[in-house]
Parts: sequence; C-alpha cells; structure tokens
Amino acid sequence: MKIAMAAYGTRGDLEPCLTVGRELLRRGHEVRMAAPPDLVDFVEATGITATAYGPNAKSSLEGDFLLNLWMDFPRNLTNVRRLSTLFRETRKRFVEAWPQMCSTIGSIAEGADLLLTGLSFEQQALPVAEFYDIPLVAIHPFPVRPNGQVPFLPAAVMRSVLGAYEWVHWLETKKLEDAHRRQLGLPRATQPAPRIMAERGTLEIQAYDAVCFPGLSEEWQQRRPIVGTLTLDLTSAADDEVTSWIASGTPPIYFGFGSIPVQTPDETLEMISAACRQLGERALVCSGWSDFVEADQLEHVKVVKTVSHAAIFPLCRAVVHHGGLGTTATGLRAGVPTLILWTLPDVHARGAVIRRQKLGTTRRLATTTKESLIADLRAILEPGCAARAREFAGTMTKAAAGTASAADLVENRMFAR
Repeated sequence: MKIAMAAYGTRGDLEPCLTVGRELLRRGHEVRMAAPPDLVDFVEATGITATAYGPNAKSSLEGDFLLNLWMDFPRNLTNVRRLSTLFRETRKRFVEAWPQMCSTIGSIAEGADLLLTGLSFEQQALPVAEFYDIPLVAIHPFPVRPNGQVPFLPAAVMRSVLGAYEWVHWLETKKLEDAHRRQLGLPRATQPAPRIMAERGTLEIQAYDAVCFPGLSEEWQQRRPIVGTLTLDLTSAADDEVTSWIASGTPPIYFGFGSIPVQTPDETLEMISAACRQLGERALVCSGWSDFVEADQLEHVKVVKTVSHAAIFPLCRAVVHHGGLGTTATGLRAGVPTLILWTLPDVHARGAVIRRQKLGTTRRLATTTKESLIADLRAILEPGCAARAREFAGTMTKAAAGTASAADLVENRMFAR
C-alpha cells in the first residue's frame, strides 16, 4: 500500500517518521516523504523517496524566534527592538512557506492510503487527509497534548499551559488554515487541529519511553499508545576511526550539540578541553551543525562531525549533549550517565526527567563555565550515578521493538479502513 509522510525540522525532528517509514518500506509498502530541502539527501539515504518542501531546516533554525530568544535569555527580554525584529522575520518565513508546504503535502498524499505526519505541521496535514478521505497518523516525540505527567510544572498548571498553547497557536494561524481549507473545498475549522484529531480518534503514536513519564500510560491508555523512542541508529564514516581512538586509551566523555548551533564554538571547545584535562578524562566532541575547530593537536580531545550514537555511546564513560530526543534516548539505552546542556526550555523539561531518575543532571548551556562543567562531570561520573544508568537502561524499550510496534499500529490503522 502507499504511505505519504510529511515532517519538518532538523534531523531529530524527522527521525521518528523516517524510522517508521523505513520499516514500512521493508515490509513492502510504497513510502514517500516531504522534507526540508537540505535534508532530502538524508531522507533518500534511508531508501525513501523525498520531495522538498518549506525552507532549509538550518536556515529556518537560524531565524527561529524561540531559539534566538533563549540563546541570550533573559537579556533579550530587555531588547524590545531586537525581539520584535526576530519575531517578524520568523513569522514572515512561516507565512511565506505555508501555502507551498500545504501544496506539497497534498501532492504526495494523492493516491496514498494513509498520511503520516510529524509534530510541527499537523495543522497542514489534517485538511489533506480529510480531502482525500484517508487516515491521518501523527507521531509525537514527547508529550505535547494536555497532561499532568510532565515533570516541569505542577499537573494542573501543565494541563492549562498546554491547552492554552493549542488555542493561541491556532488563533495565530487560523487565516492560513482557512485559506488552505477553502482551496480544498472544505469548511472552516472551528477549533484547533489537536481537538479535531482527538474527536475523530486520530492515531497519535507517542515516540518516547513510558518509564520516563510515570503515570502517562494510565492517563492516556490506548488513545495515544507509547511505543518508545524511534531512532534510525545509522552508521557514520567516522565510526571505525572513533572506535579505534577510544580503544587506544581510557573511555572518553562524549560531547555533542546536534542541530543546535553553539554561539562560541572555539570557547566551548576550550572549556571542554580544560575541564577534561583537569579531571584526567578524554573528550570525544561531535560538532554537528556547530563550527568546532579540529583538535588533532590535543592528545585528550578528538573532534568529528558525526558518529553513530548507538555504536559509540556504550563505549563512553558519560554523554554530554543538547538534550535532543533521539540523543537522550540513545544515551539512556547505552546505560551511561547524562549531562544535558540545554538551550530551549522544552529540553530543560527533558533534563528534569534525567534529574528525577538520578541518571545525571542538566544546566543551561549559556550559563555553563569551566568550573560548573567540572562540578557537573564529577557528579555524573560518581559510581552510584553510573550504576543507576546501567540499571535504568534495562527498563528502556529496545529500538527495534519500538519501531516494530509503531509500524504495526500504522498498518492496523491503514488496513482497518
């Protein structure tokens, strides 16, 4: 059967959909996907046919209002002119991209038996699924629907905040949504997309581990099945070289910041180098989208562009990263302690899970110093933390099992038409 997918964002945002899509492709289905232009090659490397939509993910991230706000928070709050400019630029990109993205989703969904979407643009996918009268399936990489189990705010407050966000976002984008629905000959929506999806019984697969959010499975039951974090676990060209480097000395501490750009990469690398030198540790630094300089002259530091987290994390003493969904889950599955150096507040919420389970700690990257980094590393390298991390790893859903469960759910919904 034919499955259309649409996901937008960085690699971590696309990976849950791609993981399921690759498994469905393996099962004999035809799968095609709409993705940011600069990630089309990444998608097609998995065997899935890709169509570009929206602006490049990297340029979109660089213009993101929230990212720029939190990069230098709270000082940015006092610069009203800069905040206003950032907001206008972000909104302009969003408004300009909306019609083209809607059109692309419509084109890849024509003739499909099911439309699978990531979190960011469910509002664009819902009318398309309605127009073609095909099931819509959403994949959520963290709990976004109103609930009382996210360890960030009190339960009642969290439910209210998440519920209010749905309405605020809808009111901001209602004109764009109305235009899209009018173009398809559909009536205007009278409430936010999440409310419509809930009323229609849309399958909302929860791609994270239930053990990280105690009580959430009981709260949602089968309405939103939790399958575990969905990761591709791809290899990289540097894996053999990195494995050899690790074997040549003591297990290193991994440092990586993924798709979140580091404002001062040279200073950050120097901070990592100095902290590890003082602790007598080696550092493996994965630069991702940040412009770290090569550090071949430093015997205890190795810098690479990317590595297979699934292959390399089990070989490390601890992992320090930006708190990305897949990165966090892979570190937990590897059974090593975690230090999350966060930039965005939603990542801070994931860091709260790490701290609550006593598997590591978290700190805002912008406030991290050499001294605080040393203190945090000492805390997570403590034998008790490492032992808890190894024990917790046994409670995590295995990557293959989560992928199979998610693909089964999609197939069941498709065949039940």
